[in-house]
Amino acid sequence: MNLQNTHESTKFPPEFELMPEPQLSESEEQIIKRAVVRLSGQVLGLVMGFVGAIVIFAATNWLVIKGGDVVGPHLGLLSQFFIGYSVTFAGSFIGAAYGFLVGYISGLLIGWIYNAVVFLRTR
Repeated sequence: MNLQNTHESTKFPPEFELMPEPQLSESEEQIIKRAVVRLSGQVLGLVMGFVGAIVIFAATNWLVIKGGDVVGPHLGLLSQFFIGYSVTFAGSFIGAAYGFLVGYISGLLIGWIYNAVVFLRTR
């Protein structure tokens, strides 16, 4: 068995060689960093709001369809925080509205805090 150095036999063709990175000035690099790492709180809020609304709507209706003697006692505890919510079909719409509101506000806060931290780190 021939144990030669296999490193040289695995050379890539010239078209696959890594190209050198272009040199950017310090101000260009800072502008790109700030633009790339920024997070839109509005978009994150909308996404988290829709996810929250869908989750509460689906979970409530799943329990309503499933039925039983006592329908969703744990999910029913949300009525302590979401006024008007109950584990019913009508309550699923109220819960979805609250889920969207909580998700949207959470996304805005997460985006704001994230952007503040990025701003402080890139100063």
